Amino acid sequence: MSLFNIEIPSVSWDDVIHWFTFNPKEPLLFNSALFLGLFIVFYLFYILMRKTFHVRLLYVVLFSIFFYYKSSGMYFLILVGSSLMDYYFAKIINDTLNETKKRTLLTVSIIVNLGMLGYFKYTNFFLDGVNFFAETGFHIDDIILPVGISFFTFQSISYIIEIYRKEIEPTKNFLDYLFFISFFPQLVAGPIVRAKDFIPQIYENIKVTRDNVNEGLLLIVGGLLKKAVISDYISINFVDRVFDSPNSYTAFENLMASYGYAIQIYCDFSGYSDMAIGIALLLGYRLPMNFNVPYQSTSITEFWRRWHISLSTWLKDFLYITVGGNRNGSFGGFFFPSLFFVGVLGWGIYYYKTSAIPLLIAIGSIIVFGVTILFSKERKKSLFTNFNLLTTMLLGGLWHGASLRFIVWGALHGIALAVHKIFMELFPRAKGKEPSFVWKVMSIVITFHFVTFCWIFFRARSFDTALDIIYNIGKIDWDLHAWMVIIDGYKNAFLLILIAFVWHFIPKKWMEIPHQLFNTAPVFVKSVFLGFIFWVVYATATAGPQPFIYFQF
Repeated sequence: MSLFNIEIPSVSWDDVIHWFTFNPKEPLLFNSALFLGLFIVFYLFYILMRKTFHVRLLYVVLFSIFFYYKSSGMYFLILVGSSLMDYYFAKIINDTLNETKKRTLLTVSIIVNLGMLGYFKYTNFFLDGVNFFAETGFHIDDIILPVGISFFTFQSISYIIEIYRKEIEPTKNFLDYLFFISFFPQLVAGPIVRAKDFIPQIYENIKVTRDNVNEGLLLIVGGLLKKAVISDYISINFVDRVFDSPNSYTAFENLMASYGYAIQIYCDFSGYSDMAIGIALLLGYRLPMNFNVPYQSTSITEFWRRWHISLSTWLKDFLYITVGGNRNGSFGGFFFPSLFFVGVLGWGIYYYKTSAIPLLIAIGSIIVFGVTILFSKERKKSLFTNFNLLTTMLLGGLWHGASLRFIVWGALHGIALAVHKIFMELFPRAKGKEPSFVWKVMSIVITFHFVTFCWIFFRARSFDTALDIIYNIGKIDWDLHAWMVIIDGYKNAFLLILIAFVWHFIPKKWMEIPHQLFNTAPVFVKSVFLGFIFWVVYATATAGPQPFIYFQF
């Protein structure tokens, strides 16, 4: 009798076909066993090719296109097609001296890219608006959003704009450009990689150092724990249940679900970014940091310097500055906020007979935004700046989804940025003077709760559901015994929420200790540690690998 009874799973031809064909119900995810197996095989050959150039690039491009095919099926043709257009348009823009020709090609590229994005993301949103006013029933059921279309579209737009602005030189050939656009670690959920930051790395010699491998592995491990252990568990076992039917749960459960979603979306998205950055490091490339402990922010302005940094930077450089920044006004800068305020006022008037709350929200938002301009010492500058800020955040909200919820989410952040700006103007901090510890803690608490409040609109299935959650939280009572009963019922989910927040607020200096220990550990110890982490990830999975939240954007 054998001392070991190890059952080796059999592999059928159907299993092999399943590995290499698209299944819309099972996209290829970083936190799946299939990706781990495919990546190990891919990486073994990649290491052998590290001293080549064109062969290595072609190999990565083919794997990247396969990776996207496994995520979105035949929509990989859109990725290749838009890349072809933008590569050749950018090349012509770089080579020609005709300014009219340059602007025409740039405009066509932006219109095609945004038009493609608009079709997939906003067609039914537009039809719903037409149906509301015309009392019709138009709807297109078979529009399926390609995974990550917003991310590679934004990258492509940034490339051709930077070529037009003479900030970068175009890639030497189409293969190099397709490598930049399709690089699989960040292809479907970011970070949004800027051409000027990534393209120069393509032409450098690949150096996969020991430090890079150690850093990459720790990022992958941290990302897996955030996503597969924390985010997925609290989502499936608590947050989703409450947000799907808030009126079936107590006020305390509604409140805790809001806190839970705040840490869930952070762990989900930053977990993906960590894994993407880690995988890229294993390949010899460095992607930009996308999250910097955002809930430690002392203001909403600081929050947007720490949250989804690649998107925030992109919006600032290609949208905020384009509509005027803090210097000029523009038609677009005034149009979108004006349209929003007219729309939200009309919404308030429409629902006035049912409830006065929407109208009060509409009037309140207009007054608060107006105050940020009227009380400014430089009204004209504040007028431009605040309208352009609100335009940026409104379109940023709309980028996340074609829904009133996302527009309101963006508007709340845009108005909050304007409020913080006027607050800093009226109550300037003495130069070189650091705020007190108490003030810093209060600022972090206020900022976090505002962001969490806004997340309610982001997560809820509908605007009415978001209002239900807010209304339910407003009815909270201070029955500590009832709270303890609820906490006991969801003890595992609540424990993970607590662990995630503690992890998030650990000082950076403390986090250097495990990094140093891992770097100096023997290979055997590292292998055991990594094996243990992968076992924890798959042992705690309750419903198989879950798609990342930002796949829908």
